[in-house]
Amino acid sequence: QVQLVESGGGAVQIGGSLSVSCVASGRTYLSSVMGWFRQVPGKERELIAAINRFGVTHYTEALKGRFNISRDNAKNTLYLQMNDLKPEDTAVYYCAATRSQGLQTPRQDYDFWGPGTQVTVSS
Repeated sequence: QVQLVESGGGAVQIGGSLSVSCVASGRTYLSSVMGWFRQVPGKERELIAAINRFGVTHYTEALKGRFNISRDNAKNTLYLQMNDLKPEDTAVYYCAATRSQGLQTPRQDYDFWGPGTQVTVSS
């Protein structure tokens, strides 16, 4: 199995930037594609972006431009850089990994999940 642990969440002001990280351990070779998701209470968990082992990325269109996903395979670490943050970006951010090679793998087909990290954007 793959264990995922996010870090770097916290409180940030409107318009600010924040970077969150996710360290993978265990059978990391199973993490063909990794992704960042977020969820607010009462809403479905939504994909922000996904990245494969070769660095090819896929973004949810509405979030493209302000968010940047990257991956360091040698360090088994996934990153998400978030810029120009808005109050509506407040959510729990989750790291996930899937054996699938598809960048548009549905949320339900991700195999491994981290516990999440809270990001709060306010004035």
